[in-house]
Amino acid sequence: MPIQEAYNQWSEIYDSNQNKTRDLEAFALRRILSGFKCSKILEIGCGTGKNTEWLMNRCEMLVAVDFSEKMLRKAKEKLSQQKIQFTQADITKNWIFSNQTFQLITASLVLEHIEDLSHIFQQAYEKLEPNGFFYMGELHPFKQYQGSKARFETKTGMQVLECFTHHISEFIITALQKNFSVYHIEEFFDDENLNRAPRILSILFKKN
Repeated sequence: MPIQEAYNQWSEIYDSNQNKTRDLEAFALRRILSGFKCSKILEIGCGTGKNTEWLMNRCEMLVAVDFSEKMLRKAKEKLSQQKIQFTQADITKNWIFSNQTFQLITASLVLEHIEDLSHIFQQAYEKLEPNGFFYMGELHPFKQYQGSKARFETKTGMQVLECFTHHISEFIITALQKNFSVYHIEEFFDDENLNRAPRILSILFKKN
């Protein structure tokens, strides 16, 4: 199912259905970025606002972007927009949705839907201020190797989203090619069970 259509449908139950990937990534983001305070943050793939409220309390201005208008509508219903600029945009195009630069960019459970990582890292580099940070939190490729991918149940059956498998080395090599360095990398496991495949891969890159 095309990404925009899928997330528009998923928006109705996204906050209420059981979703280990969503919840563990939210935990990962909070742990890795717990010490951050920024004047401006760009959140890519804000969805229904699962991380938006937490991020907005760590900055003076937040630009929250998503491809799905119905996901954005849910986020707007939940959150005060006084210091959040909600924007619908396709991040596979040039990021002309804001003329701001940022100290921190986050992308949560987004890159599995993007085939060309190079474009995303290039756009993130251009939107970051010197020494800015780019956080990504993704379904771990080890889980993808086992067949896991974004999906949700509807009245007509299981809807499986279009996904691309990116290896850990691909994330890192692409970032290095776009003049980022790896500042922090961490894997997160269901119930902290280290004997099973990790569910979430989180990497924090720093602009050189």
